[in-house]
Amino acid sequence: MNDSHSRPRLGRNVIALGAVSFLTDVSSEMIYPLLPVFLTATLGADAAFVGAIEGAAETTAALLKLASGWWSDRVRRRKPLVVIGYAIASIARPLVAIAQSASQVLAIRVSDRVGKGIRNAPRDALIAESVDPSIRGRAFGFHRAMDNAGGVLGPLIAFAVLTWHFAALRTVFWLAAIPALLSLIVLVAFVRDVPRAATRSGAAAKGLDLTRPMGARFWKVLGVIFLFTLGNSTDAFLLLRANQLGVPVALAPILWAALHVVKTASNVPGGVLSDRIGRRPTLIAGWLLYAVVYFGFARASEAWQAWALFALYGLFFGLTEGSERALVADMVSLESRGTAFGWYNLAIGLGALPASLLFGFVWDRSGAPVAFVMGASLALVAAIGMTLVGKKA
Repeated sequence: MNDSHSRPRLGRNVIALGAVSFLTDVSSEMIYPLLPVFLTATLGADAAFVGAIEGAAETTAALLKLASGWWSDRVRRRKPLVVIGYAIASIARPLVAIAQSASQVLAIRVSDRVGKGIRNAPRDALIAESVDPSIRGRAFGFHRAMDNAGGVLGPLIAFAVLTWHFAALRTVFWLAAIPALLSLIVLVAFVRDVPRAATRSGAAAKGLDLTRPMGARFWKVLGVIFLFTLGNSTDAFLLLRANQLGVPVALAPILWAALHVVKTASNVPGGVLSDRIGRRPTLIAGWLLYAVVYFGFARASEAWQAWALFALYGLFFGLTEGSERALVADMVSLESRGTAFGWYNLAIGLGALPASLLFGFVWDRSGAPVAFVMGASLALVAAIGMTLVGKKA
């Protein structure tokens, strides 16, 4: 009888940060599924430039994630960095509405990702510190589920506005500012820092030391994650492929929302699974599923197959998003956790630019099927690599 009372709870911070991510994703996902077609059809960009925009944006974010994560380890408070990051993104994102060229969209996307780069590492460290270690997978799974739930509502709002002719495409981008403002209000009002000692001495006193506290196992696992990222190009290419297969532009937000429904439903079970059977087996299963989906996109020939593959793709996120972050938190000490998340996000971001550029180049030169086979193959290699490292993960 006492078990139900003694079970660890997610707590106020995790729930509030989940709400912040939900509202932020409502804002961003009102824009994102429309962006590839907006860039190619309205602004005249090709597939390679779409990849360059997304890759450059994510790489910029990754570099800042490392710096902000390290700095949040050196000081007592992580929340100010989280607030600054969300504020910058909320201001920049709706400016897509006034873009007149693909290069302007690039500048806006990079500014948006600057905000993401500042906030993500200290936010993830704050989540890890706000719950019992035994439910870290569940906590990160819940956070990702809330984030992905916003990815359901955002495209649906965009679809309703465009389909019922309430407003033009650029007006949808302006409307995205409303949930972004609400997310800032929730963040400031309800999220609290977890008390801990500042670590200004030691490594900080000697200058920027980002390698000493991590350990060999952390770097091996991070290297495998980076390898997977090289085959994990921007999801904008999946939307373009769906359009090739016959999914009309008007249904792109619905397809994107369907993906996020599956993500939302599978995030918490995936995180709980990693708490029970281990982070590494759960992550490997997700990467293998990713390879299956990409092979499927290479072979697909009809619109219904795109819908089915998008749904299956959502399960990949459920298996990997929470378990990957919990794995990072498990491998390092409290004093190095922000830095660890910074390195983790840096690896993903540095892989994002070459991954998206390479995918777009192969798509333009050899066609979409060859590009998707390439991505699937790298995922298979990464899954094999993960079986060989981090035995206690």
